Amino acid sequence: MRKRIVSALLMIIVLLPLIILGKIPFALGVGLLSIFAFREVMKIYDSPITVKLLSFIGLISIIYSNFDSNNLIYGLDYKVLSISLLLILLPAIIYQTKNKYNTEDAFKLFGFLFLLGIGFNYFILIRDIDLKYFLYILLITIFTDTFAYFGGSLIGKHKFTRISPNKTIEGCIIGSVMGTFIMSVYYTTIIGGNYNLFLIILITFLLTIIGQVGDLFFSAVKRQYGIKDFSNLIPGHGGILDRLDSLIFVAIAFMLFIKYL
Repeated sequence: MRKRIVSALLMIIVLLPLIILGKIPFALGVGLLSIFAFREVMKIYDSPITVKLLSFIGLISIIYSNFDSNNLIYGLDYKVLSISLLLILLPAIIYQTKNKYNTEDAFKLFGFLFLLGIGFNYFILIRDIDLKYFLYILLITIFTDTFAYFGGSLIGKHKFTRISPNKTIEGCIIGSVMGTFIMSVYYTTIIGGNYNLFLIILITFLLTIIGQVGDLFFSAVKRQYGIKDFSNLIPGHGGILDRLDSLIFVAIAFMLFIKYL
């Protein structure tokens, strides 16, 4: 527990100034995090070095394809996406006969590249729109996860899924309810503006659920490949993806809801 707390404090000390500064420093920080995150994915597949290099190029291209909220079209540049797809798929033709990297590996890898590329790109876009919005999605995942953990530990009796045996139905409900309550209050008092209270509560509630779905998705990946954590980069917490799994899904969903906020 002590190691976990110390690591959390160090993450806050390092990341909080970047979040507050925004712009180029934040974008560079997100890019660096994305490289570590995708490196954790690459360890699962153990692809040839050429594929790894092309994958990183594709990832960074997607992340930095649009980081200006004034030109916001869901942060997606189809030319960049097409190039990234080709970078991932074409090497499968070369390595297929060598049993090092086949078409199935290529499609799986592109799925992760697309998910992480869009997710990290949205981190930059949301922060560029407003610091308050980025804190909104960040705190949703923190409060939901925290209350789900303590709620499940105190009164959890019914297992939610075999994907993550420690999760309980009671914990998930408490996490969503408390996350929705706290972050709806945050939105109305900190962000404010012309808002529909019912819509704010509904969207916040949906984001708490989607965050937990993101957690379960990455847990399913770890279970499929027989690993406990994606890496040991952060002592007591695991890897980058172990910490950002919920936030990636929440960021993607938030961009779908933003025009209603």
